[in-house]
Amino acid sequence: MTMAEGRATAEAYAERPRRAAPRIRLDWVTLAPWVCTIGLFVVWEAAVRLLDVPFYILPAPTTIWEAAVQFADALWRNSLQTLWTTMVGFLMAIVFGLALGLAVGWSRGVYAGLYPIMIGFNSIPKVAVVPILVLWFGTGEVPAILTAFLISFFPIVVNVATGLATIEPEMEDVLRALGAKKLDIMTKVGIPRSAPYFFGSLKVAITLAFIGSVLSETVAANSGLGHLMLSAQSNFEVPLVFACLIALAIEGIGMYAVMAWVERRTTGWAHRSGFAR
Repeated sequence: MTMAEGRATAEAYAERPRRAAPRIRLDWVTLAPWVCTIGLFVVWEAAVRLLDVPFYILPAPTTIWEAAVQFADALWRNSLQTLWTTMVGFLMAIVFGLALGLAVGWSRGVYAGLYPIMIGFNSIPKVAVVPILVLWFGTGEVPAILTAFLISFFPIVVNVATGLATIEPEMEDVLRALGAKKLDIMTKVGIPRSAPYFFGSLKVAITLAFIGSVLSETVAANSGLGHLMLSAQSNFEVPLVFACLIALAIEGIGMYAVMAWVERRTTGWAHRSGFAR
């Protein structure tokens, strides 16, 4: 190769467009919850420090963390107790709510007879029911389990019954013309159609179950986050009260995420819209 040819090759190589370095693409959908949560605590901490808010009015997140570390053992034991009572009541609500929802959706007579009773019972504040449960079962975890059950079963019943009631009449007519009985329509079409409603209702019911458990624990219980909050309030341990609230929020978020995962695994076929992704 001559010197002129080498120079031409070097110039051509220099003029060749360089390959761009690979860009790191961030998944903002995955990062958004963490960014928003961290941002909330940062703003909270800054506001308390700048405005010099007393700890007994609104403790800073760092103060709450110190209380959580100091009372870690009690916080852990009572968190497990609340989680236990909530999950037992929630599982009872799933069984009872699914059975009652199928019954209400199956028969118009059952719907006409039970629906007004359920609406009336659900309209009663559960804080008024807790003293009756304590009178019947005494203090402890039984009233908390029953309160979690009573407050969370109604959304399951309504959603399952709605899923069965929204079967198209044209589809029912076609299936009956093909010889299908009412039980066949229920098992082959009605129940699969109501599955997205059912699993969607679980995400609502699990958060309500936590409310019921803590509500009962603040009235009559010897353990649980509600009981710990009441004890901390009486001892003027305001940071510990907020630590209990944050622990309750973490449990609620965790169980909601589990229900959302179950929903995606079982009824992912029902989410076809682009808004669901």
